[in-house]
Amino acid sequence: MQVPEPRGPISSGLINLLAGDPSADPAALTALHALVAEGGLTIGDALDEDFQLALFCLYELHYGGLNGVDDRWEWNPGLIGIRHLLEEPFEQWLRSEAGPVIASVRPAGEGNPDSDAVAALLFNLAARDGGPSVSRHVAKKATIGELREFLIHKSIYQLREADPHTWAIPRLTGRAKAALVEIQADEYGGGRRERMHSEMFARTMRGLGLNDSYGGYIDAVPAISLASVNLMSLFGLNRRLRGAIAGHLALYEMTSSRPNQLYGNGFRRLGFGTDVTGYFDEHVEADAVHEQIAGRDLAGGLVEAEPGLLEDVLFGAAAVSCIDVRFASHLMDAWENGRSSMRQPVPATA
Repeated sequence: MQVPEPRGPISSGLINLLAGDPSADPAALTALHALVAEGGLTIGDALDEDFQLALFCLYELHYGGLNGVDDRWEWNPGLIGIRHLLEEPFEQWLRSEAGPVIASVRPAGEGNPDSDAVAALLFNLAARDGGPSVSRHVAKKATIGELREFLIHKSIYQLREADPHTWAIPRLTGRAKAALVEIQADEYGGGRRERMHSEMFARTMRGLGLNDSYGGYIDAVPAISLASVNLMSLFGLNRRLRGAIAGHLALYEMTSSRPNQLYGNGFRRLGFGTDVTGYFDEHVEADAVHEQIAGRDLAGGLVEAEPGLLEDVLFGAAAVSCIDVRFASHLMDAWENGRSSMRQPVPATA
């Protein structure tokens, strides 16, 4: 993807560093490390624009990379150290947000549940009040301009849908591994490119005259949109958080089917056909099946095999719930007050 515009001293220093040779003078790398380490980052900085963009760029080195950036930066020890300095306050903030949510569905002192009980806990968590409903607004009221903004926010993940969860496959065994592979095979279209969910989302974007290249709107989306993707990368790229990525995917699937039905209805309301609504319609059916596999076989199977991961499974599920509430509040606050939800204007489209 294109290299984004910096949003502060950390992302500016990182982007300048990545423009150079990773085998050259390490002075710039040392200076950036000192900037981050001495900056006193706390959990209060977790949704800062500069913070989230820098973390996003560091994670992107493990995916498709950044245009013009040397691939050798991916495993540069100095950059990994900087990434850890950014991950720590982000994870602390996520745990502080998720704690009360977990407590609401799992009383302290309960023993380790079996796979069905794990799924029940996750379904209870999914049924909690999620704050303002973007899907109902899209179904009944959203303008074409708001629909475009919605797609742009979502494109930061949906144009590479499923990739962060795939990191977990080699870290699981047995029942949980088989369940994740089954889900991911569907996400990747069963081997047919045109059925890959990322490709289907790209068609939806084109249907509204939007740029469907990955990261094409990176400079327009706010920190909360980046945080929702960084959350997945944090869980997927750290083996110690394999329980969290399983819980994340389980809740993702459990809270997907009905909202996607409403999203599809909203686009149909404004006259769009199956080339646009196909992505949402696909998820109505697929995720109704995936939620059972993800809850019982993936998350539940993982906890049965490794009981010590129960709390992380619940943490991953609660964390995505908390992020989604903040994302929905951001969108609805902007739209209900006649403002754009983007950081900067997006050019008008056909």
